[in-house]
Amino acid sequence: MNWINLQDIAQLEEIKKQSFEQPVLLFKHSTTCSISKSALARLERQWKEAEMKDVATFYLDLLAFRPISNAIATVFDVVHQSPQMLLIKNGECSLSQTHNGIDYEDIKYSITN
Repeated sequence: MNWINLQDIAQLEEIKKQSFEQPVLLFKHSTTCSISKSALARLERQWKEAEMKDVATFYLDLLAFRPISNAIATVFDVVHQSPQMLLIKNGECSLSQTHNGIDYEDIKYSITN
């Protein structure tokens, strides 16, 4: 996966704008959590670039950038979780999954429908 590091709160407005042109996936990762590591590894193993070539993928180290994680919850009207995957389309969160519920097939389905 070609992750774009989310390290500046100003990126959230750009992500919102970008989501009107293409789906945006945000992955909030806790670098000290084994469940988060497992969910991230599983998503990366299942990810197929050919199927997802038009999806922008952002990675947030939420321990290093906790204020951004809190802002994501506010901007996209979701409850903070970790790990958490958000799919942003047309400026809104269209899919939110957490922990072992992060599922590639659900993401793919939500992108195409």
